[in-house]
Order: sequence, then structure tokens, then C-alpha cells
Amino acid sequence: MAKLFARKPLDRLMKEAEEVGEHSLKRSLGAINLVALGIGGIIGAGLFIRTAAAIADRAGPSVVLSFIVAGIGCAFAGLCYAEFASMIPVAGSAYTYSYATMGEFVAWIIGWDLILEYAVAAATVSTAWSEYANRVLSWFDMRMPYQWSHSPFEHDPGGVYGLMNIPAVFILLVLTLLLIRGTKESALVNGIIVILKVSIVLLFIGIGWHFINPANHTPMIPPTTTYTTPQGITHAYGGILGILGAAGVVFFAYIGFDAVSTAAQEARNPKRDMPIGILGSLVFCTILYVLFSYVLSGVATVQDFRAAGREASVAFAITKYMTGYEWLSKSVTVAILAGFSSVILVMLLGQSRVFFSMSRDGLVPRVFSDVHPRYRTPYKSNMLFFVFTGVLAAFVPADVTGEMTSIGTLFAFILVCAGVWIMRVRSPELERGFRVPAVPLVCTLGIIVCGAMIYGLGWTNWMRLIVWLLIGLIFYFSYGKSHSRINVPPPEMPEGIKLSR
Repeated sequence: MAKLFARKPLDRLMKEAEEVGEHSLKRSLGAINLVALGIGGIIGAGLFIRTAAAIADRAGPSVVLSFIVAGIGCAFAGLCYAEFASMIPVAGSAYTYSYATMGEFVAWIIGWDLILEYAVAAATVSTAWSEYANRVLSWFDMRMPYQWSHSPFEHDPGGVYGLMNIPAVFILLVLTLLLIRGTKESALVNGIIVILKVSIVLLFIGIGWHFINPANHTPMIPPTTTYTTPQGITHAYGGILGILGAAGVVFFAYIGFDAVSTAAQEARNPKRDMPIGILGSLVFCTILYVLFSYVLSGVATVQDFRAAGREASVAFAITKYMTGYEWLSKSVTVAILAGFSSVILVMLLGQSRVFFSMSRDGLVPRVFSDVHPRYRTPYKSNMLFFVFTGVLAAFVPADVTGEMTSIGTLFAFILVCAGVWIMRVRSPELERGFRVPAVPLVCTLGIIVCGAMIYGLGWTNWMRLIVWLLIGLIFYFSYGKSHSRINVPPPEMPEGIKLSR
């Protein structure tokens, strides 16, 4: 039983953080690279698609407040991530932090839970990519057949069921191959995409502001009722519960800033640059999100978004209400498509880094830390996660995977907030490049706000999380526990091989 809660020694973690040469990740990222990585992971499906769903199903115009609530929850968690990343600059993110503070068993739970955030998020966004790729193809009178661009659990109004989502699998494969080729090349592609999608978001905010109808913001907080979606799912709509429920939904839009922490071992000056990367990308995107949601909820009505169903999005609002700016609708669609690509890229990168650390600790098979002899990337891990995410994207609806991602991430944030508090008590003398102010208040508020958003997501998502964690426990007790290297040095890689950007 004691081994279950054995903590990874801090001196061993710091030794790993200081590794150079063939056993280490190459430190080549500066603050700007890390901010771009965060923005690349954040701005995507959550903003462009789930905002409209949150307006229609849960909050109406008070979705602006939902973004603020979600942003506050992320701010508390972001501060905690920043302290950990500056203190323990090792790949692995929340998994590594939990191993140092709460022991192996909790670390396994969070590492397993991070699959929901990174791998399942990549699958979710790839299905959205598929939908928008079809829209672009329609401009040229082409389109993938419904059967080959939707899961078997979806059908069109004519009763035609999907078979598998081929475009979603395609983009996952392309980006996996890019990651295998090298993370330096991947970072370059991400940087270009970030510039494109931020520019388009700013254009929509600037132009759309003139099309806001004040009546759409009255009342800003609708009275508390319920709303049943066409799929037969009933949600609390309006009032505090509507705002909290929508916060849990749009929280998906914030997922990605913590992926910066998975690159801690690749930052040139992690004590300074990691807090800048995490908090800088979070603050920038929160401001952008609040402005975006205010404009979107003011341009189109709640009823418009409900009637549009799956077509509800910012492009839909532009086409219907912003006459003369059809070009902007197409630009937004292209930006969305590119934005989805960068999100998938960052999520797949983050997932491979988490399992790289878990593999070095013996909790998952060695294959996840094997690196390519030429490209120096964890190519086997990348391919295994391509298979996993490809199956999800091909056969599982995005609605299910999206909300699983949100609840998994919120759970990770709660543990990170608790971890900072624990470390302040256990190791107050440890050098920290960044310190969370007002501990334990900030940690407690982070736990409360994230817990409230989990509550707002409803019991179906709680059950999905519980089932997922139970599956993880089976893997831990059947493999991880007996292969753990907590009491032995980490395995060395073959001579001459190292991970590189």
C-alpha cells in the first residue's frame, strides 16, 4: 500500500530536468515560442463551434459570463501550472507534478486522465475539421459522401447513417507524420497558423461589432428554464445553472494552455519562460474570447442558433446577418480549418510528452519512450496514439468526446491546484521561478471553480469519467504497478539517440 503513494524524489526530478545530451530533450524554445504554442492549442473548435452550442442550449447571451467563469477557473489553474513548470521543468505536465506531490497512484490517475484532455481532444477536433473540410470542398462543387464523413451513430435527415469519418482520420495521420518528422518543423507550422487564425478572429470582432443588435443581449442573463435539444437531451437554460453549464461546455475552448507545460524540458529558460508561455497565452485568449462571444451572441439570436443545429457557428452568423461580408465567412471557415489543425498538432505533441515521462517511469511500456534514430522523435508513441485517436474520430460522435475532454481536463486542473498547496507545505524551501500569490486561497478557489464546472456538466459526464478511470485502474494494477521504476534509475536510451525539436 505504501508504494501506491510513493513520491518521486525531487532531486531525481531536478536531475532529469538538467539532463543534456543523448538522454534529454533539446532546450530550444523561448517565451514567444511557448506563447505561440499555447495560443495554437487554445483557439480552435471550442471557440468557433461550441460557443454557438452554449448560446443555444444553455446560456444565451450570458455565455459572455460563462467565458469569464471558465477563464477565472483557468487563471487559478494556470497560476498553479506556472509555479510547477518553473519549479520542476520536466516533460509530463500534471502527471509529473502529481508524482512529486501526491504519489505514484495519483500520478497514474492524472496521467491516464490526461488522455482525455490530449488524445480525446485531438479526436474531437479532427471530427470538426472533417465538417469544415467538407464546407470548403462544397465551394468547388465537391463533397465527401455522408457515410464516409460521419460516425455510425450519426444520420442525416434522410435516414442515411455514417460508416466512418475518413477526413478526420486523414488529418490525424498527416499531423502525426509531421510530428514524427520533427517538432521543430511542427512548431514552424503552428506559428504560421496562429498568425492566420488570430487575424481572422480580430477581423470578426472588429467588423461584427457594427452588426450587434442590442435586443439580442436583453436580458443578458435569461430566466432559469430548461431546454431539450433535438437529440432529446435536457439542459438547464439561463440563470446561474445555465451559466455554469455553459462554462463547462466552453471550457473546451481553453484546453491547450496547459500543453505548454509539457514542453518544460524544451524551454531554454524554464523558470522565466514557462510562466510567460502559460499565463501569456491564457490572458491573451481570454480577452479575445470574451469579445468574440459578446459579438457573436449580439449578431444572431438564440433561436437562430437552435434552428441551425449542427450548422450553428460564427460562419453561420456572418452569412445570415452580416450582409456584404460573405468573404469574411469564407475566411473564417479557412481560419477554422487551419486553427483546428494547430490544436490537433499541439494536443498530439502534449500526449506524446506525457507518455514519454510515464514510460521512463515504467508505468507504461517502453515503446512510448522509443525515439526515431534519424528524426529523434517518439515515433512509435505518435503512431500508437494515431491509431487510438483515429478510431475515436472515425466511429464516435464529437459531442460525446468533447464533453469527456472537458471533464477530464477540469479534473486534472483540480489536482494541480491541490498539488501546489501540498508542495508549499512539504517543500517550502524549494526554489521557484514563479510563485502563486495568496496560497492557499488561489488553490482553493481554483478547486471550487473547476469543481463547479464539473457539476454543471451533469451526471452522464461524471459517469463517463468514472468508467474511464476504472479502466485506467485495471491497466495500472495489471501492468504499471509491477513495472514501476520508482526505486530504480530511469532507463537509458540507446547511445547517440535523443529527442529533439
